[in-house]
Amino acid sequence: MQIAKRHRAQLTSRRQTGGLMPCSITFTVMTVLLTLVFGELIWHDHASCRHRPSVTMSRFSPLCAMTLLTASGRWRFWNHDRSDVVRLPEFGAVVPFAGTHRMRSIMAAFLSTQLDFIFFFYGLAFILLGATCFAIAGGAKQREPWTVLGLFASVHGASEWLDLTALVIGDTPVFEVARIAIMTGSFVFLTEFFRHEAIQFGLKLPGRWIYIPILLGIAAGGFASGLPTAGALARYSFGFVGAMGTSWVFVRHAGTFSGTTKRLAIFTAIGFALYAVAAGLIVPAASLWPARVFNHTWFIQTTGVPIQLVRGLLACWVSFSIWAIWGQKLIAEVSSPNYTLYLRKQFMITLVSMAIILVSGWVLTEFLGGIYKRNVQEEARVDIDLLASRLASETATVEAITKMLAGSPAVVSLLASGSLQGKERVKSVVDLSVEASGAEFGMILDGSGTIVASSGSVPTARSSAPTYSSAAYFQASIAGDAGYHFTFDAAGRVCNYYASYPVRGERGTPIGVAVIKKNLGAFEADLKLLDRPSFFIDPDGIVMATNHPNMLLRTLWPLSAGRLAELTRQIGAAIDDRPLLEREIEDSTWTVFGGEREYVRRRYANHSQWSLVILKPTRELFANRVFGIVVTLLITIIVLIYLFSRERWIRDEVQLDRRLKLQQLANDLRFQATTDTLTGLSNRLKFNEALAYETSMSNRYKMPLSLVMFDIDRFKAINDTYGHQIGDKILIQMSRFILSNIRSVDLLARWGGEEFIILMPGSDGHMAYQAAEKLRDAIDREAFDEAGTVTCSFGVTQYVIGESADAFITRADNALYRAKVDGRNQVVLALQAVGATSEIASVA
Repeated sequence: MQIAKRHRAQLTSRRQTGGLMPCSITFTVMTVLLTLVFGELIWHDHASCRHRPSVTMSRFSPLCAMTLLTASGRWRFWNHDRSDVVRLPEFGAVVPFAGTHRMRSIMAAFLSTQLDFIFFFYGLAFILLGATCFAIAGGAKQREPWTVLGLFASVHGASEWLDLTALVIGDTPVFEVARIAIMTGSFVFLTEFFRHEAIQFGLKLPGRWIYIPILLGIAAGGFASGLPTAGALARYSFGFVGAMGTSWVFVRHAGTFSGTTKRLAIFTAIGFALYAVAAGLIVPAASLWPARVFNHTWFIQTTGVPIQLVRGLLACWVSFSIWAIWGQKLIAEVSSPNYTLYLRKQFMITLVSMAIILVSGWVLTEFLGGIYKRNVQEEARVDIDLLASRLASETATVEAITKMLAGSPAVVSLLASGSLQGKERVKSVVDLSVEASGAEFGMILDGSGTIVASSGSVPTARSSAPTYSSAAYFQASIAGDAGYHFTFDAAGRVCNYYASYPVRGERGTPIGVAVIKKNLGAFEADLKLLDRPSFFIDPDGIVMATNHPNMLLRTLWPLSAGRLAELTRQIGAAIDDRPLLEREIEDSTWTVFGGEREYVRRRYANHSQWSLVILKPTRELFANRVFGIVVTLLITIIVLIYLFSRERWIRDEVQLDRRLKLQQLANDLRFQATTDTLTGLSNRLKFNEALAYETSMSNRYKMPLSLVMFDIDRFKAINDTYGHQIGDKILIQMSRFILSNIRSVDLLARWGGEEFIILMPGSDGHMAYQAAEKLRDAIDREAFDEAGTVTCSFGVTQYVIGESADAFITRADNALYRAKVDGRNQVVLALQAVGATSEIASVA
């Protein structure tokens, strides 16, 4: 029970705080993406493995099956034949499974085809981080650090997109220098952010001058050891130091925060620390020691994942964490429950939207790339068919004529008799056979492998003729089989083809061998006309013919030292033991050749383990995929503009609503401050403001202005007789009655007690007097609840230009006093000439 209560309390606390957990969400998105990738790489690897035994999985699609396997936390197989292959029978996909290393290789091979989208995803994450930092800088007190961090993110994102450009359209030394310079500049901004913030926290660090010797050292390393060394030095000196220092900065800032913001700052610090390792220590291969070992190749061989993908995911981690920190800042500033709820919903919507857009964009990119990939595969199939047909045309004629030569009666008779009679006739037959097949040489061997007849001038006397008893083609044919063998002539650096066939005696047993040798120079000449890498290799993968002369006698895949020594003796020439590939190639597979992705077709020559290999460059494949990347970018921009514009609109709406409420509150307070609570009329404060305005207008435009002051006669007696409640009712009724009988431009105010005052703009004294007289008469005829009729006394005066407000009011008050003294229920007008003393005129 205690555990359950504590668990519910934790859930309640999380709901109340509403903390944004970008790392958890990002991890979930990463898991979904990687699950899809794993499923897709299983699906794409089937072409090279159809000939192997298999293990059948349940009838799911590749993605569904892979998702189930990933979710289970381990691979599960149902073994039927052997456990080194996984088959997806519904789609015919077969994947070799030989443990973790094989799976890493498959994953690495697949992800290497996705580098264009990975670079795009990586750069986009940093561009978003840059936009977020610039937005924070716009509202921060200290704008410089956030601006510098935004410059790092924006420039580094652009650098990754330049890497994407190099991948798609190709790289040049000048472009590589530019890319390394831009990348270095981005890391300098990151280091400057750390340096600036560290100084604010009290650390004593060098000024910006320190960057100059470091940059000079990087440039010197590039000149001395090449551009890869310069890039590695830039990552070590600025990338690692800047990212790790930035991690420390966010840890320090986390100490000044609390709650969700503190956790987000810690998440950001962890993200930058991991990024320091991924971007600052794992670098492209270079000549200096760390880069020779801990580089991109080592990482992908160890994990099966390109380091760029890890960096991109960490960039997302950092971007969303900092964006969440900014969101917490906005929540604190706006301090609105509705805005807080919306911003948290928007955060989730943005994460989900980005995940959907990126996955959909990747699917679109794969689809567009797949269209070109199928074209590549079809073109490669046609090319390998043509090349194999060309080679077959060279060998098929030789094979047929060799068979005919072995069945010649003259040849059989010569070998059967064991004498030299008929030798010249046989030689003529051999010469005709060589000429007909376009071969270089032909010969007839007896049972011991000695030449008994041949074309050309080879000695045929048994005492001087060479023996070929150890030749592979002789051993195959003397055993009763046809022999088909390719060899390499080290002296002429050309391939030869030997076709042999047994010569059978009367009992059908081999009594000799007919051999024709053909030079494949014509085939090699045609091979050199091809524009894509093409090879004719022996069973050990040594290039014996190619359209790339610098690759002749080079191994395509690694061989043992012992095997290399043996092959060197057999061939009679030095072998270049720098393998071009990591392992033996298979037909219809994708591989990395010379740093680029290539589609490989391998076709074995007829009756031989020698094979033809062609490589189809796939650079155009990336160009085709760029369209999908551009579409993804445009949709991302549109969605983000909409989401952020809506967030801005919601924030403005909340702030406008708050301003309106504050204004309404101010109006309410002002109304309460300028309104009499009993009658609802203006009080003295409001009257004095209006009087000041009207007197200023009268002074400026010489407009007449009058004042009427009146009170209820014998009001104390009414209170004493009927009570104060009746008195209040009479005051309220009197207020409403007067308001209904004066102009809209006139201002009626309660002056105090039972006294009222009317400000009459545009009225002179006589006009005001007449209006007051009408009011007095109307009041005299009005019935006021229990009190019946009441009367009022009025004092009227006109404003004199330049006099004070107090003097103006005093004259009206004196006139009212005179009306009271003269018997009440009358109007007294106080006249004043300019510069004269006050005179009270009774007109009653």
